[in-house]
Amino acid sequence: MSDKIPVTVLTGYLGAGKTTLLNRILTEPHGKRYAVIVNEFGEIGIDNELVVGADEEVFEMNNGCICCTVRGDLIRILDGLMKRKGKFDAIIVETTGLADPAPVAQTFFMDQDVSDAARLDAVVTVADAKWLSERLKDAPEAKSQIAFADVIILNKIDLVSEKELEEVEARIRAINPYAKLHRTTNCALPISEVLERNAFDLERIIELEPDFLEEGHHHHHDEDMQSLSVQIDGEVDPEKFMPWISNLTQVEGPNILRCKGIVAFPNEPKRFVFQGVHMILDGDVQDDWKPGQKRNSKVVFIGRDLNEKAIREGFLATAA
Repeated sequence: MSDKIPVTVLTGYLGAGKTTLLNRILTEPHGKRYAVIVNEFGEIGIDNELVVGADEEVFEMNNGCICCTVRGDLIRILDGLMKRKGKFDAIIVETTGLADPAPVAQTFFMDQDVSDAARLDAVVTVADAKWLSERLKDAPEAKSQIAFADVIILNKIDLVSEKELEEVEARIRAINPYAKLHRTTNCALPISEVLERNAFDLERIIELEPDFLEEGHHHHHDEDMQSLSVQIDGEVDPEKFMPWISNLTQVEGPNILRCKGIVAFPNEPKRFVFQGVHMILDGDVQDDWKPGQKRNSKVVFIGRDLNEKAIREGFLATAA
């Protein structure tokens, strides 16, 4: 894992503050070099002078929109970048404000050359504290961006009251209770909270929210978006678990926006960690279980119209 280049997908609805965040990343004295893939779709483009001055490399998607022909374009640009490996520490992909992040995230699993060289580190969504509630009513993309996020930056908090802030956070949590949430003005937060998060690590989420997998805490509903987590206090049988998760993502894939999990296999000292986007699944053994650490198995799903009872029973049936 460690020799793969980390990729951060930066998303958020029009005007939320993605460009502000990107400029902050590019100009702060962090000593890192980032290759940036941007696209501008009726938005103000990144100031290239600034980017060049910050010793970064910027590649614009030539068709302007990262979601339409995203894979071909993105793969071509990433292939070009990989030939210059060593010139940068990480890649940032900024999507248009109207994009569903799914096709971008999927690219890192679907193309073998890309997945061999790069790993999806986190999906970071910038949300506008003042307008997000409105957007969630009329823009399905805004909802998908929240559902997909590993890190959510709730920006422009200076424009709303504490009560409004609590309301918008409740809306976010109904869609995605698992992302790390930051409140900001002008996207001012430490860059380490955004980049190189390895945010697919569920352990990190559980450290942040220890009760996150407890009873009563595992079931959140927006009007049409659900999140569900299930835990087994012990190991799962790989002969049962692998066919189950594979079949589930094939059958329910269109409805599963994100899934992730950490499971314990018998006689395997390492944790099996998987993550998925729709029907695409990626998993590997990573990091030893720590001495004395309880070998639990946990899975998380975020999506629409999920058959929660079937998912819960299906996973529990894979117990070793």
